[in-house]
Amino acid sequence: MRSIADRFVVVLDANVLYPFRVRDILLRFSEAGLFRARWSPEILNEWTRNLLEQKPHLEKSIHSQLEAMKSAFPEALVEGHMELVNSLNLPDPDDRHVLAAAIQCDAQHIITENLKDFPGKMLNGFGIEAVSADQFLHSTMELYPEASISALRQMRADYKQPAMNPAEFLMSLRTAGLVKTSELTKRSIDVI
Repeated sequence: MRSIADRFVVVLDANVLYPFRVRDILLRFSEAGLFRARWSPEILNEWTRNLLEQKPHLEKSIHSQLEAMKSAFPEALVEGHMELVNSLNLPDPDDRHVLAAAIQCDAQHIITENLKDFPGKMLNGFGIEAVSADQFLHSTMELYPEASISALRQMRADYKQPAMNPAEFLMSLRTAGLVKTSELTKRSIDVI
């Protein structure tokens, strides 16, 4: 159900793809049709490069995950945006490619942990808002509570090594920096 026409489009910055738990929830929510995830080759390269620097022993797994993402979400790849980069102004020029990708695919949000690098005054003219992963997931859960909880229930059930009871699952969300998401999920602890 990824192609639901009325769902909003978001660009996932590399830093929200890096933590496994955050990436997993974002991709599962997108797979459930709660929003349409987008990324560019540059974002994917940044994500894999940073992950490989930290965990070079996982190179095969990282490349396997990258290929799985590309295969599962072929519509997520944004191209043709690099010609916009030089016309954009952001505090960190290295982030202009993210904004360019968001403009190219008509995204409503950039999901990032570097909010200071995407100031509202520079994004407003494009109709784009930068939002943290936790705030975005929390808001998505408020919009689509049943589908969100269903995706989280399946996510927890899929974790086998190690398996997690609901309380451990909530703690893993909190540990991943998803405090608001964890608190909202806690209301449904009896069904996840």
